[in-house]
Amino acid sequence: MWDTRFDERDVKEIRTKTTTYLGVGAIAKIGDIAADLKARGIDSILCVTGGHSYKLTGAWDYVTAACAKHGIRISLYDKVTPNPTTDSIDEAAALGRSADAKAVLCIGGGSPIDAGKSAAIILANPDKTAEELYTFAFTPTKAVPIVVVNLTHGTGSEVNRFAVASITKHNHKPAIAYDCLYPLFSIDDPGLMIKLSPKQTRYVSIDSVNHVIEAATAVTANPLSILLAGETIRLVAEYLPKALANPEDLKARYCLSYASMIAGTAFDNGLLHFTHALEHPLSGIKPELAHGLGLSMILPAIIEECYPACSATLGTILRPLTPDLKGTPDEAHKAARGVETWLADMGVPQKLEDEGFTENDIPRLCELTRTTPSLGLLLSVAPVPATPERIEKIYRRSLKKMDA
Repeated sequence: MWDTRFDERDVKEIRTKTTTYLGVGAIAKIGDIAADLKARGIDSILCVTGGHSYKLTGAWDYVTAACAKHGIRISLYDKVTPNPTTDSIDEAAALGRSADAKAVLCIGGGSPIDAGKSAAIILANPDKTAEELYTFAFTPTKAVPIVVVNLTHGTGSEVNRFAVASITKHNHKPAIAYDCLYPLFSIDDPGLMIKLSPKQTRYVSIDSVNHVIEAATAVTANPLSILLAGETIRLVAEYLPKALANPEDLKARYCLSYASMIAGTAFDNGLLHFTHALEHPLSGIKPELAHGLGLSMILPAIIEECYPACSATLGTILRPLTPDLKGTPDEAHKAARGVETWLADMGVPQKLEDEGFTENDIPRLCELTRTTPSLGLLLSVAPVPATPERIEKIYRRSLKKMDA
């Protein structure tokens, strides 16, 4: 396979709707990106990031040096938390507006990227708020240019048109997707990811796996989303254990970064359905819940429900995790248990009860799947009908470990 022969230090330019620089040392390309922005007349940018990783990884040093060289002023918003809120997006956009920022640079994983992409829309639509954006009170057609320095191998947001944020007062966590959200440039530098904690290393790659399971099985799936799904799962199955065993294994980080990038492209094509629609209420209620952990706890039950309708596809793409699948409808429970076992082997055995959810939470979770903006669209493309009974069944089946 290509990954056994490829030099992870050979930075490559990969074009989707975003130009992405992938490889160890790709962060140095921020100099070329800054030159491009200046040539477009951009002399002030808003940088949206979290509190620490942008400095700890060394990314900030490259960014400040490149912007200083090309005469670009930076307004720094470094208050993004996991599961970012519409309030923080408005706060970031206000900072950018006060500095006349003409572009947004996102540094971090999914949360800073989603917050920054959303702020780019608000900057281009100054009479609107982030809550209006995430309640679909308007349909944006423009955003200021977006640049991403990605610090995790899981989000996929650096190459697609999606973003997510929480509307705190409603416990709602909608997703948006607009063409104006495609980043202009992105950087995927595995060298910036070696400081990811073991938990985050697990969670972000599990996010990639969920992206492609959904993208390959949605009614909107296409040959490309299915092709990318198989390669994503192969890479995660092989290289996640290596990254956990040796966090500084750059080959492993490279392959997981590539897997994340193509997973982002896969769901840009095939869309998402049950797992993300049912996870968003979990982290809507418990904002401290890591997204990848929430996904992992409900994935096996969702596979069991969907498998009979798309057994040939799931039987093929899941083989790196559950090798003896035949791809026949009768093995739904076997496939679900196999994935649950793999997740536990990767160090993520938790189920909903382990994270404090009980039977009493299920009615509220089910209600949020119905009332949270955008989740109905995700559920509408699931491979089996997303009935209230099925959604409740999935949550209940996810409370505890499945029976053998």
